[in-house]
Amino acid sequence: MAQHAPPARGARLGRAAGANGSVSEGNTVNGVVLLLPGGSRWSPGPVRPLARALVRAGGADGLVTHTVLHARGACREDDARWAADEVVRRYGDVPVCLAGYDAGGRAALRAAGHEAVNSVLALAPSLGEAVCADSPEPVKQLSGRQVLIVHGTNDAHSDPEASFRLAAQAKKANRSTCRFEVHSDGHRLREHQAEVVALSVDFVLGSMFTGRFSRPVTDALAAPPPLGLRMPLASGFGRSLRG
Repeated sequence: MAQHAPPARGARLGRAAGANGSVSEGNTVNGVVLLLPGGSRWSPGPVRPLARALVRAGGADGLVTHTVLHARGACREDDARWAADEVVRRYGDVPVCLAGYDAGGRAALRAAGHEAVNSVLALAPSLGEAVCADSPEPVKQLSGRQVLIVHGTNDAHSDPEASFRLAAQAKKANRSTCRFEVHSDGHRLREHQAEVVALSVDFVLGSMFTGRFSRPVTDALAAPPPLGLRMPLASGFGRSLRG
């Protein structure tokens, strides 16, 4: 595959974390999560705790995480595509999960058509007015991918109904789409951060390695709309996964 130069706006990959604590000769990388932050470095949402949790849970299985850094803050679609190209250049043919928050969530959804991407995690994706009957977000690129959207019902920054409409469109093209609602939580998903992180880790590991998910995720993927797209995230989720 041809090597791609970084986008002109200045995207770059942060330091690798995972794969038994370091990425060096002798450590096998079996999957990469690209973390796509939102628009403000001061409001990273759940990206940092998610990165730490993914390394703890998947490092021994060869999971590596990279945060996609950008001089102007938010990651965009072409940044995510370049980052996926860079993963292929560095690690070869390994599955990639695009995990984005806020504007990074939209970038993850939009860049899902990259050939290396096998799963997409969008946390409080910032879709604005784009998802409507006259101008819907594209969803064909999500076909063949595992897709999870998580949104707080009290999000005043990014309309949760926009992500529901996108999920409903995506479900028609891709049955492996589900969406969880975090009741009473806002855009940063702080009130139930532990549950959001646990749900995300369960989804990522199931999509990239095991093919198995916790019962709530399995049920959400199997349920017809709107049930599987308005699945409530239970308080305490993660304390007894797959139990």
